[in-house]
Amino acid sequence: MRAEKLLTKADHTVKLIPTPRQFSSDCGIALRFDWSQYEQVKLVLAEARIETDAIHLPDTKRV
Repeated sequence: MRAEKLLTKADHTVKLIPTPRQFSSDCGIALRFDWSQYEQVKLVLAEARIETDAIHLPDTKRV
């Protein structure tokens, strides 16, 4: 939720969603964002020291 707040404040369009089952069987949350903003999103999260489990491409490839 902190990541959502920071990214929204940085003018990124993000949406909290349940983590898709193909990525995790845990009941977690994920952030959906426009992939064209990937580098900027990654930078905002890194600068805020927000850890991520993974970032997945729209076709479910892991980066």
